[in-house]
Amino acid sequence: MNSILRGAAVVGQSGGPTAAINASLAGVIETCILHSDVIPKVYGMRNGIEGFLEERLVELNPLFTKKDGFPDTDGLLKRLVHTPASALGSCRKKLPKPADDPGFYENLVALFKKYDIRYFFYIGGNDSMDTVAKLTEYLRTSDYEMRVMGVPKTIDNDLMGTDHTPGFGSAAKYIAAEMQEIVRDCAVYTVKAVTIVEIMGRDAGWLTASAALPNLVSGAGPDYVYLPEVPFDMEAFFGDIARAFERHPNVVVAISEGARFADGRYVGEGTQSGAVDVFGHKYLEGTAKTLELAVKERFGCKVRSIELNLPQRCASHLASATDLSESHLCGENAVSAAIDGLSGKMIAMERAEDSAYRIRYVTKDVTQIANAVRTVPREWIVPENNNVTDECLGWILPLIRGEAEGEWKDGLPVHFVLE
Repeated sequence: MNSILRGAAVVGQSGGPTAAINASLAGVIETCILHSDVIPKVYGMRNGIEGFLEERLVELNPLFTKKDGFPDTDGLLKRLVHTPASALGSCRKKLPKPADDPGFYENLVALFKKYDIRYFFYIGGNDSMDTVAKLTEYLRTSDYEMRVMGVPKTIDNDLMGTDHTPGFGSAAKYIAAEMQEIVRDCAVYTVKAVTIVEIMGRDAGWLTASAALPNLVSGAGPDYVYLPEVPFDMEAFFGDIARAFERHPNVVVAISEGARFADGRYVGEGTQSGAVDVFGHKYLEGTAKTLELAVKERFGCKVRSIELNLPQRCASHLASATDLSESHLCGENAVSAAIDGLSGKMIAMERAEDSAYRIRYVTKDVTQIANAVRTVPREWIVPENNNVTDECLGWILPLIRGEAEGEWKDGLPVHFVLE
């Protein structure tokens, strides 16, 4: 049994938001309040580690604790669960390697000491786990005892070490629902037309794969889906469109924003700005528009391109109840693991191998997760590179099940807003 470490906790959110990231935050806050004998204060970092360095902190206990000392699970915590985007704000800050800038970490630890922070919880994806890994590495050389935990999140579902990531299920549910609605809308006309839907996903095509879920459930899905895991071939694409026209006049396809040709060029490269973020990631856009122009030139038919864009990650009104529940449990388990003495870990989900969908929560060494990308298995992509298998869709389907029951007022969802 590890010795009890008493002190405050700080929690932050980093990277792109999701419809479930605040459910994980609620899980962290609620569990900290339940263990107030060990963690008497919970601070929130405004805008992640960037805000913490500027001491932009907010004490969360007064907001989410009832008069009897228990967490307000039926009030603001519940509202927080159903709020999209990052309630604490976010950032994309790349930390230096501890060996390159030890002074940076000395200043960071000085702030931890100032606020008596002994627990650090960071909710995010690959780049956020990089922050957790670097902080863990430095603390091994420090005499200040802390416990650092990563809480996974990303709609891209590209984190290693976990069956899937919180946030993906809700994004997949939104995409699948939108694709079904788009297909229904396009089917009302007899005039030849092609609709190309661009979906988020730089290196991993999990979100694009989810666009095909209606094919499994209702039969009203896209004709083809194109993932970044396999090279995109323009002539093969034209052949796919021609074959779809033989079946019906209205063709609908989904393609990842990260689709690339065999030589590595992005399909939408000609319409992109070339700008990159602090982690070196290119800002992607224009894939669907590029294909719209190409199809128009080749077939001369009506063509439209649609970018689902930000709604993929902020449509909390259509969040998956399964996703929200699992996201909350990831936050809960992160706090419990830290109190039990673990550090330098990320909470991960493991799926039961039998036919029933069941998840258990485990911890993984964050150094095995940071800066790696988990892609759709090749065997789940059809040989023609233009769709995914039913096995793939069957794997995704449990993650989108269940409808979230949030709070509504005058026809609109009610959100938690941190003043």
